[in-house]
Amino acid sequence: MTQHRAIQEAFTTLRRDAKLRHREIASKLGISEGELVAAHVAPPNELAQRLMRAQRLRPAWPQVIEALEPVGELMALTRNESCVHEKTGVYAKGSHSGHMGLVLGGAIDLRLFYQRWAYGFAIHEDTDKGPQRSLQFFDAAGMAIHKVFLRPDSNVAAWDALIATYSADHQQPGMAVKPAEAPEPPRPDADIDVPAFRRAWASLRDTHEFFGLLKQHGVARTQALRLADPQYAQRVEPDAVQLMLNAAARDGVPIMVFVGNPGMIQIHSGPVSKISVIGPWLNVLDEGFNLHLRADHVASAWIVGKPTSDGLVTSLELFDAQGEAIAMFFGERKPGRPELATWRSLIDTVARDTTPCTA
Repeated sequence: MTQHRAIQEAFTTLRRDAKLRHREIASKLGISEGELVAAHVAPPNELAQRLMRAQRLRPAWPQVIEALEPVGELMALTRNESCVHEKTGVYAKGSHSGHMGLVLGGAIDLRLFYQRWAYGFAIHEDTDKGPQRSLQFFDAAGMAIHKVFLRPDSNVAAWDALIATYSADHQQPGMAVKPAEAPEPPRPDADIDVPAFRRAWASLRDTHEFFGLLKQHGVARTQALRLADPQYAQRVEPDAVQLMLNAAARDGVPIMVFVGNPGMIQIHSGPVSKISVIGPWLNVLDEGFNLHLRADHVASAWIVGKPTSDGLVTSLELFDAQGEAIAMFFGERKPGRPELATWRSLIDTVARDTTPCTA
């Protein structure tokens, strides 16, 4: 039996009998999620009897994403190790410049970093709820970057046409993964010019300048929060995120929720209403927007203020034990408008109500 066939059979058993998700099955088999999908690639005439069938796509990633608008309503899914962000809408107003892409379709709001995209597949899977069709994109290590799911009201003809246009000539199974890039260790605090860093932070005029600030001063994200002027960064207990979501739902405060990985940032803007805790998962279960956050993965939480030309912009930012960003929350806003007073008041209340963290 070939390795690909063994993966296919194990997937079928674990999917049908154990009801495991793709990510869980890949972990159980000791492979990446991308390798799991790639094992199901075959020419179309060999796909009929498989639980999951995959077609390899040509690496024309911006063109594929920008061709989704005629398909109409779709579900966008972006995740990292600790958080899943699902949003329903139309992939409208897609554009790109070099390796950077945007989708500004209102409900679907994406920032795409195509240099990290390595593989893409069109997938058809038979499930207990009927056929499920998706596009799934992976980095060179086989880590999922982004997934697009067909919805009941989607234009299936446009979907099929897109797949026919961007299907690769090569339809053999398998994926040659590369080891994931190890993050660079942060520089020692003693090597940072903290006064200069704090002056530069105080001089910010746009939240988008923050990444450049970190790069300019050679500071890692959580290191920056530790070294910041205390007026701009306050560490709070991880339960601050649940307090914040409950308060936003109760008071009707519209928020922005950013979740990403090295190849994608996906954004929700608007209210949240149904907040639910199921085991370790803190969830938002709203029509058109679902968030699934592993609360037990939050190693540090910070209330962060960034000066802008519109006034201070405040966020609640969550990080895992490795200092990687899990999710970031802002009050809903547009450039040129000051931060919502209701959001600032909500964050001030959360800061008071959560136990101050001095670790």
